[in-house]
Amino acid sequence: MFSDNKKKTRTTTSSITQQNRIVEGTKIVGTITSEAGLRVDGEIEGDIKASGKVVLGVNGKIKGTLACASADFEGEFIGKLTVSEMLFLRSTSQVQGEVFINKLTVEPGAMFNATCVMGAGVKTLKASSIEEKTA
Repeated sequence: MFSDNKKKTRTTTSSITQQNRIVEGTKIVGTITSEAGLRVDGEIEGDIKASGKVVLGVNGKIKGTLACASADFEGEFIGKLTVSEMLFLRSTSQVQGEVFINKLTVEPGAMFNATCVMGAGVKTLKASSIEEKTA
């Protein structure tokens, strides 16, 4: 009646839909490397390399170097930012430093006090090339 001959399937979730979270009240000092996305509501001081999207919450703070595919900021960023696709700055965001992006969207009220290189000069990020861009 029941057969053991059925193929067992394993459902996997793509790394694009997975997201790591740094919650409010958490402070990390060091290097973070991720093949998935990252949401920061706490504080990070150091280097971040993410193949996916980085979301910086309204209370989130990043001080250091960030290289990612895309980013959506509501919080504070200070340092060197490399985004291979789209950087979206919400009205509460504050960005200071050096920015290398492909496309930029800025809501009214956002603070953008940075040197910026935009357009074709930013190459698509791959897991192996993230370290090259931040070196």
